Amino acid sequence: MTRYLDYSATTPVDERVLEAMMPYFTQEFGNANSLYSLGRDAFRTLEAARESIAKNIGAEKPSEVIFTSGGTESDNAALIGVLNKIAPEGGAHIISSAYEHHAILEPLAWLEKHGYEVTLVKPHTDGHVYAEDIEAAMKPNTKLVTVMHANNEIGAVNDIKAIAEVAHKHGALMHTDAVQSIGKVPFNAAEMGIDLASFSSHKIYGPKGIGALYMKAGTRFDPIIKGGGQEKRRRSGTQNVAGAVGFARALEIMMEEFDTENARLAALRDSAIEQITARLENTEASINSGDRLPNIAPLLIKGVEGESMLLQLDNLGFAVSTGSACSSGSLEPSHVLLSIGVPQEVAHGSLRISVGRHTTQQDIDDLVEALVPIVERLRAMSPVYTRMFCS
Repeated sequence: MTRYLDYSATTPVDERVLEAMMPYFTQEFGNANSLYSLGRDAFRTLEAARESIAKNIGAEKPSEVIFTSGGTESDNAALIGVLNKIAPEGGAHIISSAYEHHAILEPLAWLEKHGYEVTLVKPHTDGHVYAEDIEAAMKPNTKLVTVMHANNEIGAVNDIKAIAEVAHKHGALMHTDAVQSIGKVPFNAAEMGIDLASFSSHKIYGPKGIGALYMKAGTRFDPIIKGGGQEKRRRSGTQNVAGAVGFARALEIMMEEFDTENARLAALRDSAIEQITARLENTEASINSGDRLPNIAPLLIKGVEGESMLLQLDNLGFAVSTGSACSSGSLEPSHVLLSIGVPQEVAHGSLRISVGRHTTQQDIDDLVEALVPIVERLRAMSPVYTRMFCS
């Protein structure tokens, strides 16, 4: 049986979520755009899910929630959809951060090839992007700022409200990727003053294949998916009613259990960091202070390869990550760690432990007992570790 400690990559669907979804796979299977009663029932269900999500993300209107296939689509839609509308000929300047998820970095690279200018602000060594750095990067033609709310590898939580104030002062729109943060730290779109935000269901015990784009009313936008005109002509395609129900229910549960569960997760996170750094010398958390997610323990275990630790832990029944799951097939060091100043040879030894709803203290204790001898063996065989710390 695998002890799953990679909840930042994905989460199992909660049984309460699955129960809410089941009728919409079978009896209530109507197309929400059909005019007969089965379709009208599906439409009412879809709108109820939209209203629930809008309430729980702090949207002022349910219509500000657009259902998508997930966080990547939401990010692409936000960046490309807005810029296609407000600066269709190119020439606009976009500010982002160097440690964004690839769902932001890749669309930005595409926009650069199509005539837009992009500035990537480096986060500080504490893992955060600050409003003053965004201000310093502003230009007269800056039209969009996009900075993630919480980083998916190190867990740093940024002050998006302060960054949004800077963006708006200079006449730019503000987008944030909130895929990792929703349900784990406070989030209120209206209070934060943002124009766009991206979400994904499968990070919060909902189903894969459903997400949302928050778009403040009045935001100019050219949809990137065209067709039947669903979602008020902002995202074509037959809506995933069962997925929307599951997403809404998952978010409701996250908010109902917000205080107690996040306190429990933070205690597990801290236990993992404290035990591993105490047992293994030349080991530290990549960040261990400031605003951060309650469930991510990001570790730098010097002198070993993260992939070697991951595979040996997997053989013992533990699932962890060396960073973002979307790039874990690569042997390149994490761009996130490099961006906050971690040396390349150290970044190779990253280990991300992310705890979740089913994690226990025993899981953490057992992981530590498994990890320590693995690292000791790897270091004993490592000329890099010998050269760095034993000479």
